[in-house]
Amino acid sequence: MLHRHDEEKLGLRELIAIGVGGMIGGGIFSVLGIAVSLAGHAAPLSFVIDMLIALAVGYHYVRLALTFRDDGASYTYLLRAWPERPWVAGVEGWVITVGYVGTLALYAYTFGAYGADLLGSTGSGAVRIWLSLGVLLFFMVVNLEGVRSAGVTEDLIVYTKIIILGLFAAIGLARVDPERFFPVFNQGVGGLFLGAAIIFVAYEGFEIITNAVMETENPDRDIPRGIYGSILITGLIYLLLAVVAVGTMTLGQIVAAKEYALAEVARPILGSAGHVLIGLAALMATSSAINSTLFGVSRMMAEMGEKKMMPPALARRDRKGVPWVAVVVMTGLAGSFALLGSLGIIAEFSSLTFLLVSIGVSLANLKLRARTGASLGVGLVGLGLMLVTVGAIVAYMLRQNPAELGYILGLYLVVGLLAVAYGYRLGRRASGA
Repeated sequence: MLHRHDEEKLGLRELIAIGVGGMIGGGIFSVLGIAVSLAGHAAPLSFVIDMLIALAVGYHYVRLALTFRDDGASYTYLLRAWPERPWVAGVEGWVITVGYVGTLALYAYTFGAYGADLLGSTGSGAVRIWLSLGVLLFFMVVNLEGVRSAGVTEDLIVYTKIIILGLFAAIGLARVDPERFFPVFNQGVGGLFLGAAIIFVAYEGFEIITNAVMETENPDRDIPRGIYGSILITGLIYLLLAVVAVGTMTLGQIVAAKEYALAEVARPILGSAGHVLIGLAALMATSSAINSTLFGVSRMMAEMGEKKMMPPALARRDRKGVPWVAVVVMTGLAGSFALLGSLGIIAEFSSLTFLLVSIGVSLANLKLRARTGASLGVGLVGLGLMLVTVGAIVAYMLRQNPAELGYILGLYLVVGLLAVAYGYRLGRRASGA
């Protein structure tokens, strides 16, 4: 199908902005305390391990994106690998869509929380809710304006955010006390890898770049650069921020601050101005994450709607090629989740979902390696890292909160049944039954 968006193309700058914007969302502002509680002094290394895993995942996405070029991304890749079993791709597409609804809600919730704090209304749930819904509606309008509008807006937000976080890291590094990092493995080597597993959600978002392959001016050159470049930039920022945190505060202070850990780290370094600076960076981060996530996922939903794996109405596009129904539906669902007030289960579901979807994409790439040109050795190493990470998350949840794991598995079951039902109907149509 030819869409009317051929004149609006994205370059490397926009792709990196989309990738970095998708990753540096609410994650780093809320998971820093978790990383320190699990990995201790080695928390910065946990972020490095996650960067390496993300690069391994990115390899599979690059090979598949350049071979099969459409907006469907993850869903399309599994459909190509198992065309005789469309329900396999359907499950992948439905699960990742629900996972992204959760992450959108998490970003909006974090935006509302930091915004309320900056306005001096930390204890006001109403202010947080209105800010959360407001930012979702704002970026719904931005995405409905078209590809170039979304790309330029992302540029402004992401690069401003990078400057703020980079400035904070540069000032903070001068105050780091090297003695605070010893003993390095005070929580054990196991804590290092467990910390990496639990906070892997902080790297979710780079894969959204592949959803824009049809709107990229030079995909052969810029898709790989965009994916790898955004992961490396994000990893460097995370490493520097974690080093500043561990090197300037006690572990107890960081853990006690919870989701406001980064803001608390800034207070002794820059005073009240630092608190405001990081608060503004949090608003920038969550805003760009909402923008890039809404951009990419709406296009995957439209692709699935065209193939009747989701309601066909999601495939409707306007004159600019924008899948406006999918954009509006995603905004509405995320807003509903944000209104609930507690996103703990949704956030953990999103983290686990990202890894499970990545495993599915990796298996598809390995199955199609004759066409994608993927290296079997590199692919297997990446797949192994993902499987170990999933195992660590499940083991942690079984030990800490088995009931919560049960809720997540129940949600997987419901979504899976919906996906299989649509896949079965598609299979019957294909066979002429």
